[in-house]
Amino acid sequence: MEPATEVPTLRALLRRGELKLRLEGDEDDLAPGALDQPLRWVHNSDLADPTPFLSEGLALLTTGTQFLGAGDESDVFHAYVQRLSARGVVGLGFGTEVVRDGIPPALADACRAERMPLFEVPYRTPFIAVARANAEAIAAQAYARRSWALAAQRAIALAALRPDGLGATLAELSRQLDTWVGLFDAAGGLSREHPSRALSDDMLAELSGEVGAVLRRGARAGSSLRIGDAPFTMQTLGRGGHLRGVIAIAASELDQEGRAVVTSVVAMAGLALEQQQSLARAHGLLRGGLVQSLLTGDPALARRIARDLWSGFPAAPVLIAVTDAATARSDAVAEWLALRASETRGGVFHGRAEDALVVVSHEDEVLAELVERFGAHLGVSEPVPYAEFRDGHAQAVTALRRGTEPLTRFREVAASGVLSALDSDAARALAAARLAPLREHDGREGTALVETVRAWLEQDARIDAAATTLGVHRHTVRARIGLAQRLLGTDLASFAARADLWAALQVAGAD
Repeated sequence: MEPATEVPTLRALLRRGELKLRLEGDEDDLAPGALDQPLRWVHNSDLADPTPFLSEGLALLTTGTQFLGAGDESDVFHAYVQRLSARGVVGLGFGTEVVRDGIPPALADACRAERMPLFEVPYRTPFIAVARANAEAIAAQAYARRSWALAAQRAIALAALRPDGLGATLAELSRQLDTWVGLFDAAGGLSREHPSRALSDDMLAELSGEVGAVLRRGARAGSSLRIGDAPFTMQTLGRGGHLRGVIAIAASELDQEGRAVVTSVVAMAGLALEQQQSLARAHGLLRGGLVQSLLTGDPALARRIARDLWSGFPAAPVLIAVTDAATARSDAVAEWLALRASETRGGVFHGRAEDALVVVSHEDEVLAELVERFGAHLGVSEPVPYAEFRDGHAQAVTALRRGTEPLTRFREVAASGVLSALDSDAARALAAARLAPLREHDGREGTALVETVRAWLEQDARIDAAATTLGVHRHTVRARIGLAQRLLGTDLASFAARADLWAALQVAGAD
């Protein structure tokens, strides 16, 4: 826990009984929190304008020698106090019975107008005693902070030796700082927090958005932000360009000792995550091997290994999804899938196959979230048993290649028919070459061979039906079909020849 040593403030100084200091006037007349600002030093001066020699956050002591010629002129006192206030002086102490009896009323009025604390330093209390008392308080607090930092780092080091070293380290940091601490993974998801569910859903959502922005920039950084009235400090983990996550702390700017404790945790967490990354790479290679085993139609060994290491495969029938290459190379995607597998205890499995990531699940929600969270493109198979894993994988690959949406299912591609798969540059080139004799003749002679052949094939090669569709005599259709056969060098009496010509017409379209 944070040390309970009193922070040096003007209030703490006034409470020192041996100094016999007395606050002039009523505390209600002061600015809010005026007595509780940190008191960095106590200085004394009788200069009319000591501000060039002062720094903010200190208390000034004076005997009032500078006011001897001023009498009770309020302007002189007001100007003096205003200069002190503008410089950041937190309080003014007046040594009585040295130059004059009591505190000048005009000085009291000026301090009251500026809402600055004014206190009496009695004759028998030397200014040096006041300064020494504050210096001792500063030293005591510094010693307490250093002692706390050493004890906190020792407790955190011991926590790191526990079985769940990373989780125990974060929990100990939360206890030492007495605040909420969260660890976000490389994908921007909250993986650990202490204490649990201490943040509201809205606050956590906004914080997650800020963490995501930091991770997308990819640079090591520490930053502070406010969400509503709550301050947060964030510190990235890992190397620039290879961030492993972010530690977020529900606290404002930390002092030197607090930063030292957090730095030690960042170092430990970064090392733990790097070690986990090395293990994750080994697991990734093993997962890829299991995917290859499933593709060869021998799932027995893969099932046994997956059961021992990852609580088994998802229950069949399963959906097999294949990602685009960019998603497959994302370590954040693999980490998120591994986390989901841990959470669902075998509800999802993934592994790399060639230049793609294969995801196996029986839950549509996992695949939809993968698309939404990472902007991935997925091709998804129909539900298949593991004995048909190879066929399911082929369906997923086909859906990915043919799909235009972020998530394309094989049944959507299959509904467009087999000929739709011929939509390629090679197929269009072959179709154009196949139909070239007919189109050249139509262009040269003004015939309608392409139109006639298309109508004839659409009418199941029936002359009369094609003639009705085209609005010409059946002998005209028969003559055009005969001419087309001669130009193509093909006997269209066979189904194979007609199917080939029909596919060419489909690929070529209406142009």
